[in-house]
Amino acid sequence: MSQEPSLDAWLAEAKQDPQASQCGMYLFHNGVVRATPKAQVRGGEEGLPAVERVDFSYNAEGVQEAIAKTLEREGIYYARVWLAEGSVPVGGSLMYVLIGGDIRPRVIDALTFLVGTIKNELVVEAEAYVE
Repeated sequence: MSQEPSLDAWLAEAKQDPQASQCGMYLFHNGVVRATPKAQVRGGEEGLPAVERVDFSYNAEGVQEAIAKTLEREGIYYARVWLAEGSVPVGGSLMYVLIGGDIRPRVIDALTFLVGTIKNELVVEAEAYVE
């Protein structure tokens, strides 16, 4: 995808959507590159070098399908995704997701579903470490 988006602009656009009157909540996710390796955070491995960057790619068609499935969920009226491509340094954004829906539990569940689908099925991430 393109240049990193403005969350203010995204929210303003979402509130102009034809279904905005059905939304009682909007929720953002911003995934960023952290210095701590995934194997340490998730697997408890110690003594690993710090992450310098993540090389990141994704299945664009699959992302569009995941957005469509998210919008089929009860009470969800808005979903938007931006993903980085290429080499992303520590602190850089990998992903933005915006979900709009009627009530908090549905919006939180939809965000969890969409981010999980993207992370678990549609992206390829390779950490590069500080030498």
